[in-house]
Amino acid sequence: MKRLLFRTQNQLSHSPIVASLLSGVFLGLSFPSYPFIRLEVLAWVALLPMLISLRGVEKIGDFFRQVYLSMFVFCLISLWWVCLATFPGGVLTIIAQAFFLTVPLFAFYAVKKMAGYRFALFSLPFLWVAWEWAYMQQDLSLGWLTFGNSQANLNLMIQYADFTGVWGISFWLVWFNVLAVLALTGSRRETLRSLAIMALMIVAPLLYASLLFYREGTVSEKELQLRVTLVQPDISPHEKWVQYNSADIMARYYRMTGKAVRDNRPELVIWPETAIPFSILDAPYAADLHLLRFALREWNTSLLTGFIDIGDERNQLHESFNASMMLQPSRGEPQIYRKMRLVPFAERVPYVENFPWLGNLTFSLAGIRGWGKGQESSVMELSSSRNGHVVIANIICYESIFPSLVSEFVGKGAQLLTLVTNDGWYGTSYGPYQHLAIGRMRCIENRRAMARCANTGLTVVLDKFGRTMAEVPWWQEETLTAEVPLESRMTFYTSHPDLLPKGASALSVVFLIVAFFIKLRGKNAL
Repeated sequence: MKRLLFRTQNQLSHSPIVASLLSGVFLGLSFPSYPFIRLEVLAWVALLPMLISLRGVEKIGDFFRQVYLSMFVFCLISLWWVCLATFPGGVLTIIAQAFFLTVPLFAFYAVKKMAGYRFALFSLPFLWVAWEWAYMQQDLSLGWLTFGNSQANLNLMIQYADFTGVWGISFWLVWFNVLAVLALTGSRRETLRSLAIMALMIVAPLLYASLLFYREGTVSEKELQLRVTLVQPDISPHEKWVQYNSADIMARYYRMTGKAVRDNRPELVIWPETAIPFSILDAPYAADLHLLRFALREWNTSLLTGFIDIGDERNQLHESFNASMMLQPSRGEPQIYRKMRLVPFAERVPYVENFPWLGNLTFSLAGIRGWGKGQESSVMELSSSRNGHVVIANIICYESIFPSLVSEFVGKGAQLLTLVTNDGWYGTSYGPYQHLAIGRMRCIENRRAMARCANTGLTVVLDKFGRTMAEVPWWQEETLTAEVPLESRMTFYTSHPDLLPKGASALSVVFLIVAFFIKLRGKNAL
């Protein structure tokens, strides 16, 4: 056995290109794709070939080529579908994202040069999580490929995210890879110790999930529920402005919603992102708003819908916002939320407010030159005949990849997550399935159910454990009505969303300082 391990280690060390390609392929295949492909466990050893091959690399140029190759292959497999919406934007996304993913490994390289390979290995989980978190704090980030997201469909292994968030999953994965490296390269004693810890790392999450589900099954308290209807109109976004006009689109929503309301009597109807393709609250569309309010009174139900909002003179110079609003049949003023996290370059060029000339760099989708950026995580309130006052968090599309943003909504009292999205830009690729999988993580972190309404699919209801409760086929005109559970208790993660990554950031600084002094002491010894 030891001879086989030694031979494997030797081959990886002397075949850096093969090792880099292997890590990149493993990383890419481990991320969610189609439901019938389940290769999440590849992430548990995906870094191993690359880390072993980097052991003897001293020149920074060689290091960069190996690491970038891995991350480029990773991004190519995981994000190729972005090119279906915008080919140049997709290519640049893959190239840039691969570069950003190399950053924690360059920190690993710096620590390795100063304090040695083993010290660098022990610092890597902290460096990795610190960078993932820091990267998501700025507008240029595309945090889609957060390492922990690879496990989003591996339900039993990730329930502890209600304590650690997705950051804990990333931390777990990097540590597991590090232990695999130590098991492969260390002494017999170290190999056995590493394997024992790895076994414990597998058993502990499974035990936690089992206890959680057992406790849930024995609790007898009555669960509050909201009856929700999701409307999936199946309008191709590529053809939306060519084959249809606004009247055609609204007529479809009225027809589908009217039938669903008659059949199911929901308390809330949800239409997807930009379902209303014009600024219906603006004065020229007063007749359209009047017609919508009349329909709500007829249906006697509330509506949550995506729409285009226009800022007034006091707010951002008449910018257009990708927004959502809640309208109730008995209430006058709509409740509005404006999307805060916008897809870089596709929806808004980062830092364009500081450098207006950057606005020319946008990759327009369907003629959209750039949205305004919302400023407040507004929750919405609904009067329910069964549950009284219900607080809802509405997330718009891409925002579901940001853990702290979603926890901010829940921290303001949201009992239910809703998500309106339009994933039709990506056809029948696995992009929409990845997006859905990432949403599961937000449910687990905050222990909130999610009603996910998509223009062409995937329209799904998830429970607070990230499990599918109900769904309809994608790329079909369908409605979905379900009793969606409401929850008021806060998880540890919701109350402390950045605790782990901030701790990892602090310890990363400590590792770098200690590594520097180790190097300094070595020089003084000479």
